Amino acid sequence: MSAGLSAARTRAALRTSARVSGELLLILVMLAVTLWVLGRMWPVVWPLLVGLLLTTLTWPPARFLRRHGWRPALAAAVVTVAFLLAVLGIVALIAVPMSSQTDELTDGVVEGIQRLREWAAGPPLNIGDDEITGAMDSAVARIQDSVGSITTAVATGVGAVVNGLITAVLGVFLMFFFLKDGPRFLPWLARQLPGRLATDVPVVALRGWETLGSFVRSQVVGLLDAVFIGLGLWILDVPLVLPLAVLTFVSAFVPIVGALFAGFVAVLIALVSNGLTDALIVLAIIVVVQQLEGNVFQPILQSRGLGLHAAVILLAVTLGGSLSGIVGSLLAVPLAALIAVVWNYVREQLTDPPEAAATADG
Repeated sequence: MSAGLSAARTRAALRTSARVSGELLLILVMLAVTLWVLGRMWPVVWPLLVGLLLTTLTWPPARFLRRHGWRPALAAAVVTVAFLLAVLGIVALIAVPMSSQTDELTDGVVEGIQRLREWAAGPPLNIGDDEITGAMDSAVARIQDSVGSITTAVATGVGAVVNGLITAVLGVFLMFFFLKDGPRFLPWLARQLPGRLATDVPVVALRGWETLGSFVRSQVVGLLDAVFIGLGLWILDVPLVLPLAVLTFVSAFVPIVGALFAGFVAVLIALVSNGLTDALIVLAIIVVVQQLEGNVFQPILQSRGLGLHAAVILLAVTLGGSLSGIVGSLLAVPLAALIAVVWNYVREQLTDPPEAAATADG
């Protein structure tokens, strides 16, 4: 005869399930409200993020000037003006000439995909299924739109980093104030917060700042990739060297996916213009440069990583791209890294010290 269910245990299990479900529901509601508030405040949050990223880039020269006796306002003003002049110089020397080659780059990518399609249709693959053909057509249209969007964003000098002129201006102004008053911000913030928040929030903010600095430093690796790959393309006499090098640098802001995309475009252009042999050489150059990046450049230039698993980066880039296009893909990784900073700090606070854990086990 089988034993019946225990009424007491059943009620306890139901109460526990109800309590856990209620707590999870409250957490989900809190997250939904937080995301809604962030969405409503996005016109303010977006320039703030841009200003922080620009500040991590320009803080080293400002700190150098401050340490050598310059007043904070003067150092911030000089660095801000120098940054604006550098941006204008980049637009004049690179983005404007490159914009005239955007259509040629897009047409070259489309033609390269068509050649791959024709090769796949012949022996030994003999792929002629209508579904695959439709997928190839979709890939052609998607890549054509992506290449055009990225190169257009770079050519404007604004779209790849900020979503409009107003955001760019606000981001630069915020950068100036961060450079001028940045070291005084955390002490001021600690004085405004009550109780434990006066300790927790500044610690999380400092860790988030270090994480953003690590992300910006890692983009120097993207610049090295663009230089070496562009040099290889120039030696092989592959056309469109400048837009391909710029595309490589911009794509470096989207980890993993960006490098694959930029390399794929470079190989396609080499295939269309120079033939299969040079395309394979370009592929070899890209592989070698990527290996140098992962094993030499990145460990030297980026002392502390973002602490994100590759799968998390891929999911973040996919989600950011689906929500906000190219801009979302560019910002997805630093935002995910900041979320990881908050999560790691909360986990530290909820973890028992080694002594307490040993006492509990004993």
